[in-house]
Amino acid sequence: MTFNNQSLAGRRALVTGGASGIGAACVQRLAEAGADVTVADIDEAGAKAVATAYGATVQALDLLDQNADLEGAASGMHIIVNNAGFQHVCAIEEFPLEKFQDILRIMVEAPFRLIKGALPHMYESGWGRVVNVSSVHGLRASPFKSAYVSGKHALEGLSKVVALEGGPRGVTSNCVNPAYVRTPLVEKQIVDQARIHGIEPEEVVERIMLTEPAIKRLVEPEEVAEAVAYLCSPAASFINGTSVVLDGGWTAR
Repeated sequence: MTFNNQSLAGRRALVTGGASGIGAACVQRLAEAGADVTVADIDEAGAKAVATAYGATVQALDLLDQNADLEGAASGMHIIVNNAGFQHVCAIEEFPLEKFQDILRIMVEAPFRLIKGALPHMYESGWGRVVNVSSVHGLRASPFKSAYVSGKHALEGLSKVVALEGGPRGVTSNCVNPAYVRTPLVEKQIVDQARIHGIEPEEVVERIMLTEPAIKRLVEPEEVAEAVAYLCSPAASFINGTSVVLDGGWTAR
């Protein structure tokens, strides 16, 4: 389904990690659907560039800062897209505790706080959409990604609880679960994956990232953004508490 330009008119949306990759694609797609979009990112310059391109506004936000007013940033929003995250590839016995904690703070605690801040206005409006950009790793595990897999599995659980609490009050909550997406996050993994698996960097995409999907290519950010936008559309109003999987067949195994 494609949107007309008014399908999200009057709705306010916050997209975390909106300065690049999937987040920037989501900003573009939601803005095209008529939403008033806020680009939230620690990269203020990048966020401003995206906001300028798509008529959005900017919210400089450090999701690791426990003193940041995340609840306040989400207050008044009709749509929350929890997209921000980062990866660290390392064996468990060598995995830095601080890195593990940071990944969970960004991918679980920050979404919780943003949702908590947004729900009162969503409930008052009788309409809200929480879309959590999860991953195939929210449904499956891979070695050397203990924090990322843990964080995405936890995000799936949080999303389902929001769906059960919010559904009777007009708020839906769902996850979007892509396989490897052509983004800076994935590009940064290639060197680490090559080191851990003892192969050349140019072999990583084919031999590691595309092993499981039946469709042998990376997912494009625009494909993820289309799924996010669909979950916010009138056609998806009965989709709640589930995961929309874009994995090329990975989880069919």
